[in-house]
Amino acid sequence: MNKKICFSEILTHLGEDRCKYYGAISPPIIQTSNFAFDTVEEFREAFRDELHSHVYTRGNNPTVEMLRAKVAALEHTDDCLALSSGSAAMTAAVMGCINAGEHIICVEKPYSWTYKLCEVLLKRFGVETTFVDAREMENVYKAIRPNTRLLILESPNSLSFEIQDLAACAQWAKANNISTVIDNSHCSPYYQNPANFGIDLVVHSGTKYLNGHSDVICGFICGSKERIAKLFQSELLTIGSIISPHNAWLVLRGLRTFVIRIQKSQENALALCAFLAKRPEVKELIYPLLENYPQLELARRQMKGAGGLFSAIFHCQDVTKLEKFSNILAKTFQMAVSWGGYESLHLPCCIFYNDYAPKPVLPISFMRFYAGIEEPDYLISAFEKALPALH
Repeated sequence: MNKKICFSEILTHLGEDRCKYYGAISPPIIQTSNFAFDTVEEFREAFRDELHSHVYTRGNNPTVEMLRAKVAALEHTDDCLALSSGSAAMTAAVMGCINAGEHIICVEKPYSWTYKLCEVLLKRFGVETTFVDAREMENVYKAIRPNTRLLILESPNSLSFEIQDLAACAQWAKANNISTVIDNSHCSPYYQNPANFGIDLVVHSGTKYLNGHSDVICGFICGSKERIAKLFQSELLTIGSIISPHNAWLVLRGLRTFVIRIQKSQENALALCAFLAKRPEVKELIYPLLENYPQLELARRQMKGAGGLFSAIFHCQDVTKLEKFSNILAKTFQMAVSWGGYESLHLPCCIFYNDYAPKPVLPISFMRFYAGIEEPDYLISAFEKALPALH
């Protein structure tokens, strides 16, 4: 595992052979679908190890390979696969761990497409999923069945930020011959490395912090050589969901500023929480580093930080006022579903309260915020303008 390489070396040098590319500072985009060979023997050798050779860009590509090396090193794992979305990464990781008729334990309130994967797609193949509140390990223990083969974690999740004890989950799973997969998008490899706690596969929506410029959809699966090789030969090549060379290059570009972006995002989140904590309109703030966070001790034990996401529940229950507040705030905190870029965003739960969608489990006044990398005074002033709409 790549545990001794510093972030700066990973982000600016690892995987980049500038001798091959004319000394170029920026990595090249090898924008090709196919690769040619001079001899039958060379062609044959490449087919024998397509994971580490260049035969067809659906499997491997030099630009993608550079990105894989960097993300694997960031996560302290042997290898990594780069896919076309975070959902593709989670789907491939889960399908690689499960067979028809087997059972999954998953944290409750996972990312919506992880939920749909378990509850809709996999059900068609006789795979059942039990969703549990994994903040308490006893709930995980009770959910096991003779055919349980996978534990899906999301720590913290991306709305209300419940976390799981990763070391305890990994130890229990290994003792019961159960694989573990975690969505680590919230913390990124900068603030949490689940493989260090024994988690088998670490999944990311690279759309978020790793790319960080709101212009690429991508995902990653990080793990041991054996697990990644198995996923490559089966799920990745079959589904064909590899990231494109151009998008891989954009993520390589985004990684150059990864550390300073996520640090700034967290600084802004803490500043905004400090401001909102004093406002009478705010009923509750949810952020894993706040002193009143119920799992603060565990968060400090396994997370080095919490990034730019935080949520708030407001006292106001009037939908019209909540909508007005969001509409004013959207001039600065754009209203959108993703996060992890340079721009600040917010997601109001009231949009899910309508005639055509199931009633959400979150309160109507629940809102998730993402603090981008703007100046904190600018972001605070946006709240000062919008909060009076809640009265």
